[in-house]
Amino acid sequence: MEKEYVVGVDVGGQTAKIGVVNRRGEILCQKSIDSKYGKGEADKFVKALCSTIRELVKKIGLESVNGIGIGAPDGNFYKGTIEDASNLQWAKGIIVPFAEMISKELGGVKTVVTNDANAAAMGEMTYGAAKGMKDFIMITLGTGVGSGIVIGGNVVYGHDGFAGELGHTCAVRTNGRECGCGKKGCLEAYTSATGVARTAKEWMVNSLKPSILRDIKGDITSKDIYDAAEKGDKMAIEIFEYTGRILGEKFADFVAFSAPEAIVLFGGLAHASKYIMKSLTDAMNENLISLWKGKVKIITSALKESDAAILGASALAW
Repeated sequence: MEKEYVVGVDVGGQTAKIGVVNRRGEILCQKSIDSKYGKGEADKFVKALCSTIRELVKKIGLESVNGIGIGAPDGNFYKGTIEDASNLQWAKGIIVPFAEMISKELGGVKTVVTNDANAAAMGEMTYGAAKGMKDFIMITLGTGVGSGIVIGGNVVYGHDGFAGELGHTCAVRTNGRECGCGKKGCLEAYTSATGVARTAKEWMVNSLKPSILRDIKGDITSKDIYDAAEKGDKMAIEIFEYTGRILGEKFADFVAFSAPEAIVLFGGLAHASKYIMKSLTDAMNENLISLWKGKVKIITSALKESDAAILGASALAW
């Protein structure tokens, strides 16, 4: 007898979102839990995650679940591991046999792991803005910058399962910021939510420009910058335009190697698309060869932020 449900899990740097999905691609119930566990605490996170999965499937029974699909930073589709994930303290610098740990905790349920951005790309291709597309790139703009590359309708994994770490390509080569991965000048260090906040802090130190951001006590977040931009704050708007330009310059490079029909923006920072889109599109087209100028669409995800990764991850488990 065919089992009618799967579980999709999206592991982020701050939270993990878990959802039960049926064969029609409907998320029947979902819940978020904290993912901010420390070094050596992978087992604690696994127990918390599995406890939540048991809670969500209580009514249908674990025996009705065909499998569990998980999207996570630095998730290896081939091995089921999370390897040296810079945005997860419990997985930083080590290899966590995540699929094996989850399956063991849940009595042998089939468990599959992939990169979180690859999971989001699968969700977008199946249910969202990229439905019907065979060639596109998904860029996730959250705590970090992830990417899922789809060519000919297939997610690109590479020989080792880690293809598509576009957030760790170099965006600023001279005096670039240090990234959580250990490199300097990475795209992630400038265009993630934390990267945008770093830009604001640097600009306020190095500039005398007035801004309501100067009135914020404590750490500035990308949400603070968005709220300031919504109030017409000039510095906040310029920070987003600067971020868009850096993204656009790198997108021109990405187009050159895979010739996508579209680049899809997903994640928290994509909500600020009205402030970054013009500078992003202009910068991309300025840096493309004539072959691709004006041909590649930049679009935002058509799915709820939690749904794309959950749906994409769940598709792995059928």
